[in-house]
Amino acid sequence: MREHVDYLVEWLEKKVESAGASGAVVGVSGGLDSAVVANLIKRAFPADSLGVIMPIDQKVADQKEAVETVEKAELTYIGVELTDSYHTTFKAIKESVEKQGEWVEGKEKLGGANLKARLRMSTLYAMAANYNYLVIGTGNAPETYTGYFTKFGDGAADLEPLAHMTKGEVREMARYLGVPEAVIERPPSAELWEGQTDEEELGVSYDTIDAYLSGETVDEKDKQTIEELHEKSEHKRHTPAVPPEFRKGE
Repeated sequence: MREHVDYLVEWLEKKVESAGASGAVVGVSGGLDSAVVANLIKRAFPADSLGVIMPIDQKVADQKEAVETVEKAELTYIGVELTDSYHTTFKAIKESVEKQGEWVEGKEKLGGANLKARLRMSTLYAMAANYNYLVIGTGNAPETYTGYFTKFGDGAADLEPLAHMTKGEVREMARYLGVPEAVIERPPSAELWEGQTDEEELGVSYDTIDAYLSGETVDEKDKQTIEELHEKSEHKRHTPAVPPEFRKGE
């Protein structure tokens, strides 16, 4: 594990340097993946790393696991409460569409959740521009494979150090790095809405996805769920599609 951590720290250092940046910033949610990245960037850039806590419908102080994570890692952090920004933006969108008589109530929950993720992404990039930092993503292998992220939201980052790691490997690294136990044992959640959990929304456990990605045999129904998620989310793993260049007369 020490070798793996050292490898990722060195990779981060090289990528930030080659980009002409000064350091790294990560959004800290209080979850496992962001806690590991918070510790990695602190090791890579002791004086030039930043965690950003961005609650919606809560206060920064309410984000106990996130605050505990950055404080234990001795990572400088800034809290940005996005409640007003989110509700003002979502209200404006909803009212504008309602005037057209085209608002779909059944899609409101997911649309609002994705807006939250994209608002946090915009906040991180504004922070990064101020400090000349790169935005470090927190996506792991199961999330990447199944497309369990918001396109141009939490899926937007300059670097993704955990992209090849299973959830189990991330958890193992978290213990090595000294991430608070409450964070390690917390049910994975993107905090898209109250009571939301990743595994309930995915319809399959991270342990099962880890096993599938490791080449192990899994239940046929779970296999089908994972493969369907992968297929449907293909567009998320690529830059926007463009047509071949038009050449007049051809």
